[in-house]
Amino acid sequence: MLLAAVLRTHSQVSDLIFSPGRLPQVIIHGQLITMEGAGLHPLTADDTRRIAADLIGNNKQAINLLREQGFCDVSYSLPGCGRLRVNTFIQRGSCAVVMRVIPTSIPDFTSLGLPPHLAEVAELSDGLVLVTGPPGSGKSSTLAALVNHINQVRTCHIITIEDPIEFLHNHQRATVHQRELHSDTPSLALGLRAALRQSPDVIMVGDLHDRETIDLALEAAETGHLVFSALNTPDAAQTVERLVNAFAVVEQPGVRGRLAKNLRAVVSQRLIPSSASGRVPVIEILKVHPRTVAYLDVPGLSRHDLVQVMKDGAAQGMQHFDGEMEKLVRGGVVDLETALGYASDREGLQKALESSESRTKSSM
Repeated sequence: MLLAAVLRTHSQVSDLIFSPGRLPQVIIHGQLITMEGAGLHPLTADDTRRIAADLIGNNKQAINLLREQGFCDVSYSLPGCGRLRVNTFIQRGSCAVVMRVIPTSIPDFTSLGLPPHLAEVAELSDGLVLVTGPPGSGKSSTLAALVNHINQVRTCHIITIEDPIEFLHNHQRATVHQRELHSDTPSLALGLRAALRQSPDVIMVGDLHDRETIDLALEAAETGHLVFSALNTPDAAQTVERLVNAFAVVEQPGVRGRLAKNLRAVVSQRLIPSSASGRVPVIEILKVHPRTVAYLDVPGLSRHDLVQVMKDGAAQGMQHFDGEMEKLVRGGVVDLETALGYASDREGLQKALESSESRTKSSM
């Protein structure tokens, strides 16, 4: 099978793309690469339709979604190769397929390059924890690592609601129930509502898509549950604004108050090219303490204010993107131009690096 052959030949593939009129393509370390070789040819519309049909199988809900909404998500297991998160969509009347490769083993903080003190977030007793970043930044892997850590160290009941299920968690110290959108529950909101009646200690929701799921996640946190979820937001500041702006203007003061009481941490991440090869994670961590609460509860404060809160909270395990980027540049892990291209505040990072270099020279 073409899919198995590609995965066995290229162990570093993160994504596969099958599109009509194109040779199969893969993404390795963030770079789009066209597969070439004997027996490979540009795919036809019939080819991609057959691939999509094989991957979707007899999942009637996914088939209906594809017909009615033009796309669907499913998970797919390939014996000997692992699992895939499959997105099939209609474009110009034909099927295209994009697949994310899911590692067979559940990653831990070390293998993902995450700071060890992130374990403190997994050991919280209640509240809302958000993992954010652009698509492809590793949010699902980080959520899986957090759930796996809890599973290893805590006797509790974990419920996940995912679209689709990616990493498979076996029962360890915890009891873990995983529910997949469309096959196990018709919507994230209904899955969340049901979870509140299923005696969980920990709830993991794959994404907070809209006002209803945000509201339900906050309700779960307010009623003593530890809730993990993800958002496609680039940093902590925009995460807060995205959550608040999901609600009507008249509701926003109340939402800010709820966040101030129930948000425990925002973990934002980016994957950037290293100076050697591959990509390295850059992690921003916001934890809620009295100064953070003031930021959450009062509208109009700037991103600069929140960054200062994270700088001042280093002793509590907080860190901000540009500060971590500066460390990577000084350590030779990331080159200067790459860091500046990914910086939240390009000018600020440039000044910080120049200041650091001046201090180094003056001490010699």
